[in-house]
Amino acid sequence: MNEFKLFVKALINAFEMKEEDALALAEIVKRIFNGKKEIEDNLISKEVRALFYELESNKLLRVRREEHKESMKRKYYWSLNHNALEKIADSRGNDGVSELYRALPKRAWMKGKFTD
Repeated sequence: MNEFKLFVKALINAFEMKEEDALALAEIVKRIFNGKKEIEDNLISKEVRALFYELESNKLLRVRREEHKESMKRKYYWSLNHNALEKIADSRGNDGVSELYRALPKRAWMKGKFTD
């Protein structure tokens, strides 16, 4: 599976997105990376950074830190998390079981408190 399709499938599974939404978001990320394997953090807007943090929290992206000892500065680089993408894309998050858990009322999760 190519990288773009893998990313789309991972978005669908990680965020339970509709395919058209996942395609649109994947296109945005693709344009931001512009064919590069990594993108420097200081080159992206705060809105993109917020999106990237959300994608990182779901393991779709990763961030690498580079320290420059001479200048005492740090640079951060974003990239796709290829290992996790494959696992997330292959996961069966929408297998009906997760739907069942979401459908249960909150009181079902309160130990010893569930009554009809």
